[in-house]
Amino acid sequence: MKLFNRRNKPGQLRRPDNADTEHLTTFARGHTGVEAFVEPPTAVSTTTVVFVASTGEWTRRRIRDARAAHELANRLGIPSYDAAVVGYPQRMRDWNARNSGGR
Repeated sequence: MKLFNRRNKPGQLRRPDNADTEHLTTFARGHTGVEAFVEPPTAVSTTTVVFVASTGEWTRRRIRDARAAHELANRLGIPSYDAAVVGYPQRMRDWNARNSGGR
């Protein structure tokens, strides 16, 4: 019996795929006022991008690299920023506070 079904070997990062891009595209098309915040890679994750709607609702997905994240945002007609430089919008923190379920 196999207890865990890993897509990658231990210590190997999951690479972004088409499902990640499709999710981001669907989110951007289904929400208003979306902005992209590109996050640099870390020891445990590849480059990621956070899409934040005008309501503060947000989603994060892996992406190939920062250039790909900015190019996706441009194709979708949304502004993009480097999260390490500008931080995250207050509306995202407010949304998290409202939707944390008392955590």
